[in-house]
Amino acid sequence: MAATRGQRVRPQDIYRWGPTWSRRVGWFLDHVYWNTRVHGAGNVPATGPVIIASNHTGVVDGPVLHGALPRGSHILVKQEFFDARIGFLMTWSGQIPVDRTSGRAALAVGKALLDEGRVVGIFPEGTRGRGDISSVRAGVAWLAVQSGAPVVPAACLGTRRTGDRRGHVPAPRARLDVVFGEPIRLGPPAASGRETMNRAMETITAGLAAHVDRAIALTGVPLPDDSGLPVRPFRDDKGE
Repeated sequence: MAATRGQRVRPQDIYRWGPTWSRRVGWFLDHVYWNTRVHGAGNVPATGPVIIASNHTGVVDGPVLHGALPRGSHILVKQEFFDARIGFLMTWSGQIPVDRTSGRAALAVGKALLDEGRVVGIFPEGTRGRGDISSVRAGVAWLAVQSGAPVVPAACLGTRRTGDRRGHVPAPRARLDVVFGEPIRLGPPAASGRETMNRAMETITAGLAAHVDRAIALTGVPLPDDSGLPVRPFRDDKGE
C-alpha cells in the first residue's frame, strides 16, 4: 500500500507563508461569520516556539483556533481534509497533514517548525469528542519534551453543543469561545527518557483538563453531552 501524504510529509513540504493569509481567513470566520470571543490571547508568547494544545469537540475547531491565535500557526490536521476537493487550501495555508495510522512524520515536521521558533497547534485528544481531555495521546508530550517549547492550553467551546452531530457546523453569528491559558512549562528531564515522557504526559494532561474546567466556568458554555449520540465503530470515526 502506498504511503499517504501524512506518512511522507517533510518539513520542506510545509509553506511557511501559509499562515500569513490563512489566519486572516480564520479571523474573518471567527468575528464576521461567527461571533467568537477570544480570552487570554496575551498568554500566547509573542515570540519563540509555542505549542498550542486544544480540546476538540467540533469540526470547525481548527479554523476557529487558527483565527483566534495572535500569531500564525501550523496545526496538525487529519489527512482526510487534505484529500478533499479543497485540500489544496490546507496545503497552501501551511497546515500539517497527519495520517492517523502513523503520526510520526507529522510530529517530526512539528518539531522542525518549533525549532524555527514557530507556533504549532495540536489536538491531543486525537479525535472529536466531548472535549473534556479524558484521553490524551503522547504526541503533545513528545513535542514538548523534544522541542523544549511551552505548551499553551486552549479550549474551544460552543463549536458543538449537546444534541449536535459531530460534523455540525455552527450557524452564522453563533457564539463561540476560545480561551487560552497560561503556558505549561515542563521541569528538567528525569533520569530516564520514559520517566521524562510519563511526567510530561501527566503534567500536560492535568494542565489541559484543569484549563477546560476554568474555561467553562469563565464563559458559562458547557461541553456537549454525547450520551445520547449513537456509538459508531472507530474505523468510521477517523478524525472525529
